Formats: sequence, structure tokens, C-alpha cells
Amino acid sequence: MNIKENFGEKFIITTELGPVKGVLTEASMEKAQEYLPLDGINIHDCPMGNLRINSIAMANLIQREVGVPAIPHFTCRDRSLLGTQADLLGAHAMGIRHLLVTTGDPPKHGPYPSKAVYDYNTFELIRLIKKLNNGMDYNDKEFGGKTDFTISCTAMPTSRDMDREIKRMEKKIAAGADFFQTQVVYDGPKTLEFLKRAKPLNLPVIIGVMPLKSAKMAKFMDKNVEGIDVPDSIISKMENDGATGIEIACDFIKEIIEDVDGIHIMAMGDVKGTNKIIEFINSITN
Repeated sequence: MNIKENFGEKFIITTELGPVKGVLTEASMEKAQEYLPLDGINIHDCPMGNLRINSIAMANLIQREVGVPAIPHFTCRDRSLLGTQADLLGAHAMGIRHLLVTTGDPPKHGPYPSKAVYDYNTFELIRLIKKLNNGMDYNDKEFGGKTDFTISCTAMPTSRDMDREIKRMEKKIAAGADFFQTQVVYDGPKTLEFLKRAKPLNLPVIIGVMPLKSAKMAKFMDKNVEGIDVPDSIISKMENDGATGIEIACDFIKEIIEDVDGIHIMAMGDVKGTNKIIEFINSITN
């Protein structure tokens, strides 16, 4: 159940589990089972400081009940250095083998008077996980056995400073990253330029796509969401030509398919829409 072993052998498709309502996991599990065959399902770690079920625990349920590799997001935000190591050992004991390492949205975005921990940054967390993979804790002391985590990291193809973004990717690779899952992209030419710049890094890149629900949503994301650019041509297609978000996502995928290792579909729990994109990808890669 390791995605890394499939890179180069097949085109990788991953998606995200939509928000789980409290402890009512049954509905989310049922939806996850409706997906067409996938290589992985990402699970968020309290995005925007909002309360969500523990990503490691939910990943365990997904793997056990759905049989698809889970990629829980693991943030630097909430855990002390001791707690982090304990949680990682627990995750490994439950069969988790993939982690997406990220800083985590600050608690100020959410509804609780929580304080961020940030005992370490993303690069330090990657190095820590690699130490655990070698049987060593933070202090380079053997803890008993070894973990076997594959580490996914984020990248931003639409960064205003691409030189800086590539350097950050290089730094993550030096720390021990195994592959990248990018933020949402809509601009084909910018994505191809990013992939050209990233190719010498020799690490797999999975590009993120999110089907737009409407032209209004497209305008909002373009204006308000950092790192997301929605070209005017796409907004025009939705407003004037009646193009759907699924159609636009498929057109974008077709444009970049030859230069990328996989697609990460972020459809906010829309199983039907996700399956349409999976069917399209399969039709042009098989």
C-alpha cells in the first residue's frame, strides 16, 4: 500500500476526504467507498483551525474499512516535540505509512482560543520523520524498531517567486521528502513552466485540481485565496459558454498530462464529480 512504489509504473490519482462531522464517521466512510479506484485519500488536520476528527485516527479507519492508502496531514501547529514523536510512533503502529507534512493554519483562523505550539518547522519535521525511519529519536537515540513513513510535501506552482519556491522544494528534498502534492492550479501554461523547473529535482509531482462550482466561486478564489490564480479565460468560459468546473478541470488535466506524475483531486467531498474526473484521467492514460 505504498504510493512511492507506483511512481513511474502508473499514473497516480489521489483525492481528499471531505469534512467529517464530529464523530459521525459512517457517512464519510460510505462516501469514501463510492470512489472509483484511487491510489490514496488525503485527510486534513483541522484546516483553518476548525475542529475535525484526528487525521491519524481517521486515516486508520479509511485504510481498515475502505482498503485505500490514507495520507493524513500532519501539522507542526499543535504538538510538542515529545507529543509529535509519540503520535508518529502511534501512527506507524496503526499501519499508517504516508504523511503529508505541513505547517498548519494558525489557530487564530478558527473559533477557539488555542495557542500554536510550533516547536519545529516543516523542514525540521521532515528530518525528524526520517530519523524515526532510521530508528533514532530527535536526540539520535534508538527508540526500539524503525518506522517506515513515505513523506509527501506541498508545493505552490503559482508562486509569485518561483526561484524561492524551487529552493524550498530543494530544501524539503534535502530534508527527506519523497514526493510533492501541490496546491490547486488552474493555469495550464504556468503549471507547465513550474513542472519544467521542478523536473531537475527528480522527485514525483502530483498536481492539485479543484472543480469550480461557479464563476462566482472562481472570482472569489482568484481574489481572496493566496496561491490560487484563476485565468480570466476560465471565468469567461463559465460565464459566457456555460462550461462546468468538471469540464474545465478535465481540459486542464489534458493540457498537462504528459508532464506530470499524477493528479490530486480536491472536490470537497463531491464523490460524483471526483469520479467523473477519475474516469476522464483513466480514459487518456490507459
